Amino acid sequence: MNLNQVTIYSDKPVETAEFFQLLGLNIIVNSLPRYARLECPDGESTLSIHEHGSANLSLRNSIVLYFECQNLDAEVDRLKSLGLEFDEEPSDRTWLWREAYLKDPNGNKICLFYAGQNRKYPSWRVK
Repeated sequence: MNLNQVTIYSDKPVETAEFFQLLGLNIIVNSLPRYARLECPDGESTLSIHEHGSANLSLRNSIVLYFECQNLDAEVDRLKSLGLEFDEEPSDRTWLWREAYLKDPNGNKICLFYAGQNRKYPSWRVK
C-alpha cells in the first residue's frame, strides 16, 4: 500500500494552492477556485485542495503534514525570504529528527523536517 494523496478542504483554496506552490509542490490540475491538485517534487505523493463549501463538511484543522527536506535549514531560509512565517525554527528533536513548523492559510500545521535513516529506521524500530 502506498499513500497517494491527501486532500485539504479549505475556505481559502487559491491562497492554499499558492502556499503549497511556495513550498515547492507543482500544480498538475488547476480548477481553482474549486479544486487544485499538486504533486510533490520528490516521490509520488500528491496533495489536493478542495473548496470547503462545495464539500458540505464540517471540518476542523486537526492534521499535521510532514514534508522531508534534505537541506532543511536552507529550505527554511528560502521560504522565509518568500515571506512565509515559521512558528518554530529548525531544531533537533529527541527522536532524532530536525524539524521546523509553520501553518498553511487554513491553520493546518506543516512540519518541514530532515530525518535521514531515522525516518524509518531509528535504533528503537520494532524488527
